[in-house]
Amino acid sequence: MKKVSVIGAGNGGLTAAYHLSKIGNSVCVYDSPMFDTQINAINEKGGIEALEELHECKMLFSGFEKITKATTDIKEAVEFSDVLVLICPSFAQEILFEKMLPHLKDDQIIILMPGNYGGLVLNKIKNDSARSDLKLTFVDAISIPWACRAVEPAKIAIMGLKEFLPMSVFPYSNLEYAKSKIDNILPLRLEFLDNPIVAGLENINFGGHPLLTTLNMGLLENFNGEFNYYRDCCSVATANAAAKMDEERLSVGAQFGFDLKTELEAMNALYNSNYKTVYEFNRASTTHVKINSSPASSKSRYITEDVAYLLVPCFELAKVAGLNIPIVESCIHIASAYNDENYFKSGRTLETMGLDNMNVEEIVKYLSC
Repeated sequence: MKKVSVIGAGNGGLTAAYHLSKIGNSVCVYDSPMFDTQINAINEKGGIEALEELHECKMLFSGFEKITKATTDIKEAVEFSDVLVLICPSFAQEILFEKMLPHLKDDQIIILMPGNYGGLVLNKIKNDSARSDLKLTFVDAISIPWACRAVEPAKIAIMGLKEFLPMSVFPYSNLEYAKSKIDNILPLRLEFLDNPIVAGLENINFGGHPLLTTLNMGLLENFNGEFNYYRDCCSVATANAAAKMDEERLSVGAQFGFDLKTELEAMNALYNSNYKTVYEFNRASTTHVKINSSPASSKSRYITEDVAYLLVPCFELAKVAGLNIPIVESCIHIASAYNDENYFKSGRTLETMGLDNMNVEEIVKYLSC
């Protein structure tokens, strides 16, 4: 039995703790003392329940799983395992890592779900700290494996599971070590990408979330998000705009020598489908039609996370490569206006990743170390 610590007890963290336990791991789940509702509920009930049905739709992997440890003590969680799965909003990655840093030890692996270039950011924080000699491996997953929701304290619903999960390892020289440590911990096949930049650019939330949310904001706010997001917010025209944004993403990858999948190719592969267009996928995906909710405001993570931590890095990489990506740039401008915040500055920049003042060739070389 392998041990794994899950850092974060939101939708993804609870589902990770449940499913990782279900497949035979000993699991510790952590959340901050300021957000202890889920931890208290797990300790009270002895574990986590996954529903069989929600909104008259069949859910996956239903049942009840005991959790070895649920704690608000970060030291206890970090010391529980050499494999730490960090599942939280991107803005919280740095906050949680700084709490973890005094307790980390050599050769631990931190899996970020989603990565959103976070492994590079956390590596820079470590290098700038008094613990710069600490030997850590950062694994950036393109997303979480599940479509899931926490419906009550210590109770979840799992709508879908990806066929496989692409992820990168940094430093790249630790690839084989990382594979040996995380083999069979997760409930799906793993695909290893070249580096964290590829993992960030391959995040399938890149086009669908920020652009569709931005284009539909009036309806989403006025009707309190009471839609099936993927079915109702994707039209032929908005799908066409998303396709143009996807072309911009692909062009940035190409400038760095990265052969990226199109959004449609990635979604069909991850969900074992064969849709002909992104519009068709969003309207008919058997996983996504179960998600009968939408963002209700511009403060949704589809803006605050996906614009700031996916679009901004892409824009910065494009600048290094000398490319104009007007749809991505426009989406960042509009989201910034919505929330009265300059995401070009507050989002995830090359400086926070430790890649500022590098050209294309230097970035690629740094990532391959």
